Amino acid sequence: MAGVAGAVAEFIGRRLLAMTPEIIIENGGDVFIKTSITRQVAIYAGNSPLSGKIGLVVMPENTPAGICASSGTVGPSLSFGKADAAVAISPSCTLADAAATAIGNTVTCPDAIADGLDRAKNIEGVSGAVIIIGERMGAWGNIELIRLD
Repeated sequence: MAGVAGAVAEFIGRRLLAMTPEIIIENGGDVFIKTSITRQVAIYAGNSPLSGKIGLVVMPENTPAGICASSGTVGPSLSFGKADAAVAISPSCTLADAAATAIGNTVTCPDAIADGLDRAKNIEGVSGAVIIIGERMGAWGNIELIRLD
């Protein structure tokens, strides 16, 4: 069930790509994107001081892609972790959604960010991850972070 929102975004997005060369579908923190220009995706992390101040640069050659977030502090979904945001990136939005949940479940305290990133590295098909908990953040993979004002 951890991949359902990502699967819905991806299914709709891929169907709509038959009618348009670009699409951004957002479904409760799960994004399916196909773009021909460089875009920025902000990371919402609830009450973290980093919320909305960190983003991902999305290059056209890395799309279509899924950029999905899970949280132990934001929203109604069940999480076994405490991450304000656990983000996973993959060519598969369904995989990115499920991976974000798995990564977020690993992060029970700020000192567990490295454990979450290790988990991300070991999920085949995940190309990058970002974890935010409180004032701390960790990132891994084929991603470019940007400071948002």
